[in-house]
Amino acid sequence: MSEREVRLWPEFVKALKQEVVPALGCTEPISLALAAALATRELGKAPERIDAWVSANLMKNGMGVTVPGTGTVGLPIAAAVGALGGDPDAKLEVLKSLTVEQVAAGKQMLADGKVKLGVAAVPNILYAEACVWHGDECARVAIADAHTNVIKIERNGEVKLRREAADAKPMETYELGDATARDVYDFATRAPLEMIEFIHEAAVLNSALAEEGMSGKYGLHIGATLQRQIEAGLLSEGLLSNILTRTTAASDARMGGATLPAMSNSGSGNQGIAATMPVVAVAEHVKADQETLIRALALSHLIAVYIHTRLPKLSALCAVTTASMGAAAGMAYLLNGGYPAVSMAISSMIGDLAGMICDGASNSCAMKVSTSAGSGFKAVLMALDGTRVSGNEGIVAHDVDVSISNLGKLATQGMAQTDTQILQIMMDKR
Repeated sequence: MSEREVRLWPEFVKALKQEVVPALGCTEPISLALAAALATRELGKAPERIDAWVSANLMKNGMGVTVPGTGTVGLPIAAAVGALGGDPDAKLEVLKSLTVEQVAAGKQMLADGKVKLGVAAVPNILYAEACVWHGDECARVAIADAHTNVIKIERNGEVKLRREAADAKPMETYELGDATARDVYDFATRAPLEMIEFIHEAAVLNSALAEEGMSGKYGLHIGATLQRQIEAGLLSEGLLSNILTRTTAASDARMGGATLPAMSNSGSGNQGIAATMPVVAVAEHVKADQETLIRALALSHLIAVYIHTRLPKLSALCAVTTASMGAAAGMAYLLNGGYPAVSMAISSMIGDLAGMICDGASNSCAMKVSTSAGSGFKAVLMALDGTRVSGNEGIVAHDVDVSISNLGKLATQGMAQTDTQILQIMMDKR
């Protein structure tokens, strides 16, 4: 191993293990549910009412999504069932053990007006705070900057934990530093298999979610609809259709409240699905062995993480697009395109998808997942034919890492007003 590989490869492993984790439900409402569950444990009694506050971006991402196991949309139900039945030790799977009785009790709290929700005046892009009450006793927990990063715990005004936002240590303790897309490719394709074989669980979890979504019971049931149109002769059967139906079905299930975990990426189940299912579909098509699938998944998920480190945690840019750039890398590898095809495909996708906005987590996210997966496969086919969006066009540069940097600048600097306007439009609809 070179000195560079000795330095970077352990960081890549840490990045994968910290950013690619199971999550049950949309991670923004789940973050509030976790805060409520932790607050209830601190209180030591069943809460009678809940006050909750979230950042504007978290409000945007939590307003329109179904909370798993509840059949109900929005942040208030997440706070209620998190407080009444959440497992505070389960992190992003906090709602995995909900009972029917706990869900009913949570819905009753909402009906009785016992859950209050507001926008917190905080600088954090990602912030969730829950204060649970029993009589005059209360406990308060706040999470900020990452979906499970607790910065405040209080009980009856007594501070048990407090870390100011500026001083709070981020959960992402890995350091990618001067890593490049080529470094990621070399790691995924050459690292000892035992370093990365854990990533195979992404295929297991997200494939199960896709199968559940194909039942047509969830969200906009886009995956099931596409499959019916194949059977009706309105859509051709083939690899592209398989990529679209399976990837979108997993998102349908995840956004529609299925009680199965997704393997997430960078704090998002949809990003994890987008980085996984196109790779699985192509691997099955080319009859890849398990090691080849594992390497393709490691490449996909780590490219997705690498790009996402250039973006805000939540922004006006739909990050399913960047996760799908990871999938394009994995598909290009499976189709023997090598690093040149990986680089070309990512650049073409930046030229294709850079303007897709995030208007909050909702069932329609599955449509963005479908669009991004299709763009990824199209970009790979172009790359295999020696074609890409060139560095003379738009924000795309000749070098893929510069293209990625340009996309990050667009999201962090250029789309701030867009994000504010999106939220305002959504709030005006309430």
